[in-house]
Amino acid sequence: MAAPAVEGTAVAALRAVMFRVRQAAERSGRNPDLVRVVAVSKTKPVSLIRQVYDSGYRCFGENYAQELIEKAPQLPQDIDWHFIGHLQSNKVKSLLTGVPNLAMVEGVDNAKVANHLDRAVSSLGRNPLKVLVQVNTSGEASKSGIDPSDCVELAKHIKLQCPNLEFSGLMTIGMPDYSSTPENFRTLSNCRIEVCKALGIAEEQCELSMGMSGDFELAIEMGSTNVRVGSTIFGPREYAKKQPN
Repeated sequence: MAAPAVEGTAVAALRAVMFRVRQAAERSGRNPDLVRVVAVSKTKPVSLIRQVYDSGYRCFGENYAQELIEKAPQLPQDIDWHFIGHLQSNKVKSLLTGVPNLAMVEGVDNAKVANHLDRAVSSLGRNPLKVLVQVNTSGEASKSGIDPSDCVELAKHIKLQCPNLEFSGLMTIGMPDYSSTPENFRTLSNCRIEVCKALGIAEEQCELSMGMSGDFELAIEMGSTNVRVGSTIFGPREYAKKQPN
């Protein structure tokens, strides 16, 4: 009888991440099953994503529209794809057309993009698209995201003026050195309180997407419902060339 194949490195890494997620949730008295892990496969080959898919995982994310448009058709349609980060208006139609199983856009940071997404979803006749408002909690000019003081206005716009979008919560990207991460996460939590009050919805209906490879445990302890983990699962990114958004 042949010996069983050695489990792929990415699959083993994902299992380790899921264990750490469970521990972080339990430490903070939360239900681990209510924390989603998005396996972010930016710059990684389809073959590696397929390996993780074959282990039973279904939630993956990409940061570049063109890369997602190229990868998605090569993989099964039951993947829940998340587009993460700033989305250019001129890429909206091609992204939605090319990725019919796009589950969520984590990164709507202005009304113009929201309107483009709303029209594209309508024209394609697909189910409403879940979106998160991206908030720039660190105040860095290099980061996309709306100012925290404007998050209520944008959330209201999506909820009231974009019938083909489903406002699902807020997301942020913390400081790269993690020095201000707790402060950034607190800012997003405060934004959620304000948004939920303004929209008249329960906080449980408003997701918090915060936390990546270096800080996802802290993010979960501070209330994150959605963590985006890339290099810890797939290894360091491989930038052969500059990718367009």
